[in-house]
Amino acid sequence: MANNLLLEEPLRMSSILQPSKPSFFPAMTKIVGTLGPRSCSVDTISSCLKAGMSVARFDFSWGDADLHQETLENLKLAIRSTKKLCAVMLDTVGPELQVVNKTDHPISLEMDSLLVLTPDQEREATPNVLPINFSGLSMAVKKGDTIFIGQYLFTGSETTSVLLEVTDVNGDDVVCLVKNSAVLAASLYTLHVSQIHIDLPTLTDSDKRVISTWGARNTIDILSLSYTRHAEDIRHARQFLASLGGELHQTQIFAKIENVEGLQHFDEILGEADGIIISRGNLGIDVPPEKVFLFQKAAIYKCNMAGKPAVVTRVVDSMTDNLRPTRAEATDVANAVLDGCDAILLGAETLRGLYPVETISIVGKICAEAEKVFNQDLYFKRTVKHVGEPMTHLESIASSAVRAAIKVKASVIICFTSSGRAARLIAKYRPTMPVLSVVIPRLTTNQLRWTLTGAFEARQSLAVRGLFPMLADPRHPAEPNNSTSESILKVALNHGKAAGIIKEHDRVVVCQKVGDASVVRIIELED
Repeated sequence: MANNLLLEEPLRMSSILQPSKPSFFPAMTKIVGTLGPRSCSVDTISSCLKAGMSVARFDFSWGDADLHQETLENLKLAIRSTKKLCAVMLDTVGPELQVVNKTDHPISLEMDSLLVLTPDQEREATPNVLPINFSGLSMAVKKGDTIFIGQYLFTGSETTSVLLEVTDVNGDDVVCLVKNSAVLAASLYTLHVSQIHIDLPTLTDSDKRVISTWGARNTIDILSLSYTRHAEDIRHARQFLASLGGELHQTQIFAKIENVEGLQHFDEILGEADGIIISRGNLGIDVPPEKVFLFQKAAIYKCNMAGKPAVVTRVVDSMTDNLRPTRAEATDVANAVLDGCDAILLGAETLRGLYPVETISIVGKICAEAEKVFNQDLYFKRTVKHVGEPMTHLESIASSAVRAAIKVKASVIICFTSSGRAARLIAKYRPTMPVLSVVIPRLTTNQLRWTLTGAFEARQSLAVRGLFPMLADPRHPAEPNNSTSESILKVALNHGKAAGIIKEHDRVVVCQKVGDASVVRIIELED
């Protein structure tokens, strides 16, 4: 049996057919849903939250700021009505090459015909000429290079994607041979040139405008930095966020790895970023298909060892138009969980798909099943070995809490935290039970006004596998004494009972600070 699988021997096939028990938390693995035309109403977003979405992604490659603002206001209403926390992720456009079709008429491309890609955006898009939004393509490509054009968030099942081979470069124009017939019919088409450096900034002026207006106004929790190619991209984005003032300096930055350049500088990027998004759509074009799985497994492993969230994209593309995923897709989701990913990101499936709620629900169920057979014991030993000795104080406490919880078969780990760091470290060791992260707010001042921190940290943990945050009462001090600790614990236990994850006579592991010391204690619940 595979190492990362934990199956009872002998495996009874009949047990596979037994229906799964419903639970309050659909899965420990988180689901990021991209909100768009099919998922922008209060009712649909509420259903998405109930189905298991914990991060809402706003993709600025399509739609304007007003449309996204309207969707965000609906998300806030849905959060209030469902009483479920949800983080907000802003996804930048980055150096994305796009076809400029001002007519919006479908364009038919015939196999073996010649097509000219031109930076002259005044020209009309025809079957022989396609204007694009980048003037440097002729400098970047050479004869024999491959260019892919596909509908934005292409799923691969459309007949709307085309492969081109560069045959000639004529001034600013690039002449290509069309390798397959296709009809470009949707409103947004993107170009991807295999393994070529595109000389455009990762954080474009347009991105900066969106972040400084929409992002600042809505104090986004996570910035997804598209086409991250170097660690410097992350540093630059962080400096830009800090320069805007307000609370944006707390925004986490997730690096989106989409091409060979990002893959080559992965270790440095991981060192700077708060999380990684493995963008398999574009990577699948830049990297040979037989190598994609290898990068996924290696990248997730490195993220796991660094204790940073790994997010996998493009898993159930066929559910954009169908009510069930393919067998390969269902297995792919499970394998991503067994690889150790923290979250699954849904793009076209929820943005323009016909079944956004059902997609989230099915992905959540597959994740939950995979988690039951995740070999935590092997993973724990591997992580401890990687961390090495001597461990830091916090790392030692976190790993001890997880080991104790597993030994006593605790139903939940409750962690008191203000920065969220302790809870994330516990989650790094992948306990088999949920981690209830009780975020204790802190009151800070700049001599001009008071600020209550904590909500940011709580929402950001919604991208981490197994972490379920709740906000403590702000009247409790950040360094609680014994009596306030007990009252916060009581609230957390009641929350766990209401959620159905804590029952009478259960054991619970509590991780908290008492004075300067960090303490792990085991409590057994009375009736």
